[in-house]
Amino acid sequence: MLLLDLTAESTLPPVGRLQARAAGAYLGLAVGDALGATVEFLIPREIQEQYGVHRELIGGGWLKLRKGQVTDDTEMSLALGKAILGARAVAAEPIAVAFSSWMKSKPVDIGNTVRRGIAHYRQTGETQVPESENDAGNGACMRSLPIALFTLGADAEAVATANRIQSHTTHHNALGDAGTFTVIRMVQSALTGGTRSDLKALAEALVEHEPKYRYDRRRMENPGGFLVETLKAVFQSLFATDCFEGALIDVVNRGGDADTTGAILGMIAGALYGPEEIPKRWIAALDQKMADACTAQAGALIALSPQCRGE
Repeated sequence: MLLLDLTAESTLPPVGRLQARAAGAYLGLAVGDALGATVEFLIPREIQEQYGVHRELIGGGWLKLRKGQVTDDTEMSLALGKAILGARAVAAEPIAVAFSSWMKSKPVDIGNTVRRGIAHYRQTGETQVPESENDAGNGACMRSLPIALFTLGADAEAVATANRIQSHTTHHNALGDAGTFTVIRMVQSALTGGTRSDLKALAEALVEHEPKYRYDRRRMENPGGFLVETLKAVFQSLFATDCFEGALIDVVNRGGDADTTGAILGMIAGALYGPEEIPKRWIAALDQKMADACTAQAGALIALSPQCRGE
C-alpha cells in the first residue's frame, strides 16, 4: 500500500502539498524507469515493429525484467537518499559507501562510469573521481532527485555544491554538472508551483551557458548515455506535450537509453503535474515495495529540506 494518499493534493496544507509533489516526482522517476527499460537500446523503428506505441509497464527488454521492475536509475536514487537521510546531510563518504553497498548487491544493471567510480572509491578511499572529459554521461543526473528534495529552499550555490558532491563520486565533468544542476532546479521549481514556461526558462538558461544542450533543432531519437543527448530528448518531450502520460510515452518511444530518459523526464513531470496525473495503471503495475520505498523516502527527504523546516 502506498504511504501517501496521492489523490487529494488539492485538499492538503502547504507542507502536505509539497510532500505529495515530492512523491509524484519519485514515483514519476520509477515509472519512467520501468516504462523505458522495456525498450532500452531499441531504435524507434524497432519499437514500432514490436510494440506499436509502447505505453505499458510490461517488463522484458534486454534485461528480461519482471513487470513493473525498475533498474539502476531508481535503485541508485534510493541508495543516495538513504545516505542523505542517515547523515542528515549531503556528505561524500556516506554516499560513496551507499553506492558501494548497492553495487555489492549485484544490481540488474550498472553503467560503466558508475562501476569505475565505485571501484575507484574501493581502491583508494577517495570519494571523488578525477575530472574527465569522458564523464559527461547521464548516470549522475538519473539519481539526482534526492538532492532536489533535500535541498529545496536552499540557495543556488548550496544546491550546486550538493550536486557536485554526489555527482563526483562517479562523474566529474563540468558539462555534466551543469545539466544535472538544471534538472535539479527544474524539479525544485515544479515542486513549488513553477509552470512549464518556468521550466523552459531554466532549460534556455542552460543552453545559453552550455550551447551543446541546445534542443530546438532536429528531433533527438535513439539518445545515448551522453547527458547532452539525454536532456535534448527530455526537454523536447517535456515542452512538446502537456501531460505526464504524453510526455513519458513520447520520450521512451524515441528508444536509446530509454530507462534513463524516462526516469529523468518522470521526475520532472511528476513534480510538475502532480501525483494524481500519473496513470493509475502505471502505479498499479509498478513493483509495490519499490513504490512504497519511493513514496516514503520522498516524504522523509522533503521534511528535512530548508523549505519545510522554515530556514
